[in-house]
Amino acid sequence: MGAKTGVQYIERLDREPRDVWINGARVEGKISEHPAFKNVIKSMARLYDMQHDPDLVERMTYEEGGERYGMSFMVPRTVDDLIKRRRMMKQWADDSGGMMGRSSDYLNSAVMAMGQAASYFAQNDARFSDNVRAYYDYARANDLTLTHTLINPQANRSVGASKQSDPYLAARIVDKTPRGVIVRGARMLATQGPISDEILVFPSTVLKGAAEDDPYSFAFAIPSSTPGLRYICRESFDYGFSHHDHPLGSRFEEMDAVVVFNDVLVPWDRIFLLENASLCNKMHAETNAVVHMTYQVLQKNIAKAEFILGIAESIVQTIGIGQFQHVQEKVAEVILAVETMKAFVRASEADAALDPYGVMTPAWWPLNAARNVFPKTYPRLVEIIQLLGASGLMAIPGDADLESGAGDDIDKYLVARNSGARERLKLFRLAWDAALSAFGSRQVLYERYFFGDPVRMFGALYQSYDKAPAVARVNELLARETVKA
Repeated sequence: MGAKTGVQYIERLDREPRDVWINGARVEGKISEHPAFKNVIKSMARLYDMQHDPDLVERMTYEEGGERYGMSFMVPRTVDDLIKRRRMMKQWADDSGGMMGRSSDYLNSAVMAMGQAASYFAQNDARFSDNVRAYYDYARANDLTLTHTLINPQANRSVGASKQSDPYLAARIVDKTPRGVIVRGARMLATQGPISDEILVFPSTVLKGAAEDDPYSFAFAIPSSTPGLRYICRESFDYGFSHHDHPLGSRFEEMDAVVVFNDVLVPWDRIFLLENASLCNKMHAETNAVVHMTYQVLQKNIAKAEFILGIAESIVQTIGIGQFQHVQEKVAEVILAVETMKAFVRASEADAALDPYGVMTPAWWPLNAARNVFPKTYPRLVEIIQLLGASGLMAIPGDADLESGAGDDIDKYLVARNSGARERLKLFRLAWDAALSAFGSRQVLYERYFFGDPVRMFGALYQSYDKAPAVARVNELLARETVKA
């Protein structure tokens, strides 16, 4: 099939029913028509349609063997290939202002890297090498929409999975059969899970490596429609309001869901790692999947920072506050965030090199720095929107108010320096949705914990970074012969 269209994406979702629960009820009928999912599905379909836009097809896809595939599946062999991937990813990210963190290019990048590093999985079982290579081919050929889950439920974090009051609280292996392994338990947290074709159940990175961890050590991929697999959703932040009232939430609400495995059969040909905590812990790093995933994330982060910059400067111009130095300082902070993220990307490309699997791989340290900086940067960007908008972010009557008996008063009293009330309200409702609504608040939490606990992330950076050359330089200066005056 190759690169799919938006219609094909929607038809596949509706054709393959899955066990999804939200607001106390199971989703029945076509998921593309459910109020909690229909708008984000349309936004995802819009991305897939870009792959067939005559003006974008060369940017969004590549040709191999007479078939066109999504560019995020392309194996980069040169720096130019990396740049092609980057441009495609930025095109998708710009469409949502960076507000869709789980567009398909994120996990496509992981599957691409793992498929090329198939020999890594052979250390566990020769079959698994074939499995991961075949899965890359399958995902690319069918242009799969993927979600993933990594984290165990937050029950008692002072002990590991095997020491919980219920050993089946965290997803674990129950049995092995000639057809595959049986998995029971739960995982957090699958963003876009209910509207994805398949779920990648990747290993947690906190396995201790003891024998008791073996049942919790695995990596596999299964369809979201697999019997026994259930998604339990939080409430939707798409409240059914118009694009005017909730311009972001009504378009880009990516659902987050707890994943429950009720004795799910995972076929042997869908297993990549099994009962080997050491290989599971190192999978992302040793295959360079984390590098390519982070490279994609930075395109989203740049788009997001640029979008916040656009909102901030629009507020400044609309209400005439650009002459104040404290305002200029705040907008300059957003500019610094944009340019810093762009610089990290370019540095990673400048020092890119072929990895042991023949994949051109961006330099890790600029990307690693970026993924530690942005979780602290984004909440500040949102705060700047709050500070610039101030009480104006509270004076935001909705779509219905504009057409009501109060409409004339709104038109008279909510004007701005260089725009009418209705244009001003559209902007300020966008700023509200980015910085203060449930949707906007979820975005802040999402960015804070995108790659995990920020404190642990900084600890890992400290532990892994080679600080010896810097220390040696200090020691060399201190050891120089003292010249007396």
